Amino acid sequence: MRHVRTFAAGAMIAALGLGLAACNRETPHQTYTAQQFYETTSFSLASGDGYAFSSDGANILISSDATGVYNAYALPAAGGDPSALTNSTTTATYAVTYFPNDGRILYSTDGGGDELTHIYLRTEDGQTRDLTPGERVKAAFAGWRSDGAVFYVTTNERNPQAFDLYSYDATTYQRTLVYQNNEGYHLNDISSDGRWVALVQDINSANNNIHLVDLNATGVARRPRLISEHAGNIEHGIYTFTPDNSALVYGTDEHGEFTQAWTYNLSTGAKASLITADWDVMNVSFSRSGRYRVSSINADASTQLTITDTQSNATVAVSGLPEGDITQVRFNRDETQIAVLVASDTSPSNVFIADLAGGEARRLTNALNPAIDENMLVTATVERFASYDGLQIPGILYCPRTATAENRAPAIVLVHGGPGGQSRRGYSAQVQHLVNHGYAVYAINNRGSSGYGKTFYHLDDRRHGDVDLQDVVASRAFLASQDWVDGDKVAIMGGSYGGYMVAAALAFQPDAFNVGVNIFGVTNWPRTLTSIPPWWAAQRQALYDELGDPATDAERLRAISPLFHASNINKPLLVVQGANDPRVLQVESDEIVAAVRANNVPVEYIVFPDEGHGFQRRDNRVTASEAYLAFLNQYLKGETPAAAPASGS
Repeated sequence: MRHVRTFAAGAMIAALGLGLAACNRETPHQTYTAQQFYETTSFSLASGDGYAFSSDGANILISSDATGVYNAYALPAAGGDPSALTNSTTTATYAVTYFPNDGRILYSTDGGGDELTHIYLRTEDGQTRDLTPGERVKAAFAGWRSDGAVFYVTTNERNPQAFDLYSYDATTYQRTLVYQNNEGYHLNDISSDGRWVALVQDINSANNNIHLVDLNATGVARRPRLISEHAGNIEHGIYTFTPDNSALVYGTDEHGEFTQAWTYNLSTGAKASLITADWDVMNVSFSRSGRYRVSSINADASTQLTITDTQSNATVAVSGLPEGDITQVRFNRDETQIAVLVASDTSPSNVFIADLAGGEARRLTNALNPAIDENMLVTATVERFASYDGLQIPGILYCPRTATAENRAPAIVLVHGGPGGQSRRGYSAQVQHLVNHGYAVYAINNRGSSGYGKTFYHLDDRRHGDVDLQDVVASRAFLASQDWVDGDKVAIMGGSYGGYMVAAALAFQPDAFNVGVNIFGVTNWPRTLTSIPPWWAAQRQALYDELGDPATDAERLRAISPLFHASNINKPLLVVQGANDPRVLQVESDEIVAAVRANNVPVEYIVFPDEGHGFQRRDNRVTASEAYLAFLNQYLKGETPAAAPASGS
C-alpha cells in the first residue's frame, strides 16, 4: 500500500522525563571492521503478489547479496544451501516470482541504480529474456491471475509519466494492453480474476482519492470511478483485493489520526471497518485461498504482525521464532507452511519456515557474519525528548557498550530520508558499525516523520529546513543530557532528505554540530523539484504541495537550499553520492562540495560510478562505512588518520 502519513499527540510519552536513557554498559568489548559487518548477508523473500514457494514446495524464491551483489536464489525448504538462479556481478538483481506450475521465475534489475527496472524471465534451463525491453522503460510486476495462465506487468513505455497495465500469457509471453492509464494515476493493484483495477489519485500531500476501473465494462463505464468521496483532506491507500474478488481492502485516515483498514464491497459499494489500532495499519494481505489474513501495525517504529485464520477468526501462533520484527510472510501452495523474514536490532533478516498446524519454526539462513559475536551488538531503545517548543520528538537510540560517565561517547544525530520517512527499529550494518566503534547514534523522527499520526506528519509542510531542522538541532541538548554522551562532540548524518538536513544544519545553524556526513542529499530545491524522474509525475503535485512549486515558490525554495548559503558552512563535511542517482542528481553534491571547499573547510567526497539513490553493492557499502568512520574519527574525535582517507571525484 502507498504509505499514509499519520500522528496522535496522545501516543507521545515523555519517557525521558523520568531520567537518563538506558545504556548497555558491558565489558569486555570486541570491535569489527566494516568489511566484517557487510559480510553479513541480506535476504528477502519473493514478491507477495507472486509465488514464493516452488510448485512442489521444495524451494523458496529469495534474493540475497551473498556474493556482494543481490541475485535470485532457490532456498531449499528442508534446509541447505541456496542455489543461484541469476549471477549478476555488477547490478542488483531481485527475485520476483515462481511460475505457478514449473521452475521458471521472473526477476527484476535496473541499470546500476538508475531505477529503470525491467522484468526478466528465467527458464528452467537457465535461459533469460527481457520481457520489458526499451531504453527508458521502467516496469514492475503486478501479480498473477488466479488461474495462473496470465501475469501482469506495468510499464511507462507509452508515456514516461504514466504506467499502463499489460497481461502476459504465461506460456507464449504474448502481451496485451489491459488498461491504458490516461489519467496518470498510481496503478496500485489488479484483482486476481483480472476484472478490477485500483488506482490512487494524488490531490495534495494530505489528500487523495481511490478510483476503480471495471475492465469488463466498455465505453464510458470503463473509465475510473471514484469510490472515496469525502470532504477536506483525507489520505487513502490500497492494500489488496480480497481473494474472492468481492471487496477492495484499502487504508484511510478519515476516522482518526491513524490509518485504518477498511473494505469496499465491489457489488454494493458498502464500506466497513476491518482493522483499527492506536498506530498505522501498515499492510493487509491474504493467503491465495483467503483462509489466512496477514496484517501489520507500525507500533512506535516496530512492526507488529498478526496472522488470522479467517474461518475461526483466531490468531495463528507460530512458535520458535526469535524476538524481532516479522517483515514478510509467504504461504506455500497448499497453505500448510509459511516462510517468514525475521529481524531484530542485533540480527539481520533471516528466513524461517513454519508449519501452520503447529511445531517449531526452523531457521533456514544465517545472515550474521559468524565472525561477529551478536552479544557485541547493541539493542536500541525508543527515546523521546521535548523539542524547542515542547513537542515530544521520538527517536531510536543506540548506546555503545563501552560508554560510561567516565568514558563518554561522541554522538551522531542520524536523520532519515523522505521527506516523511521514519527511522525504525531493526538491523543496520551501517549503524551497528558506528556504535561498535564507540559512537552513540540517535536516529531521530523529527516532526514531519510518518508513523506518529497525520497531525505530526504535516507539521513541517512548507516549513522544511525550519521546524524540522529545529527538532534536529534540539536533539543535541537531549544527547548532551545523557551522562554517557560527550555533548561537545556531536555529528549530524543522513541520506537523501536526511542528507539535505545535514547540509541545512551546517549552512543555517553552523555551530549546532561539529561535523556533517551528507549522503546524496538535496542542496538545491528548485533544481531537484524541476528534475524529478518522469515516473514520479503522479505524485508531483503532492510533492509541490508539501515542499513548494518551483514555478511559483522559487524564492522560498532558494531560501531553504543550502547551496545558496554554503558560505556559512565552517564545519568539516563528508559527501557521498551515486553517479546514477535519478532523484538527487550528482550535480547537487558536486556543487556543495565545491562551495564548501571554497571556504577552506575540510571536505571529503566519494562518488560511486555504479550506484543510484542508495548503495546496493557490498564493496561500495563497505567503502562508504569505512569513510564514515575514518572521517568521524579524524574530525569528531580528533584522531590522526592511520592512512589517507578514501577519495573520490
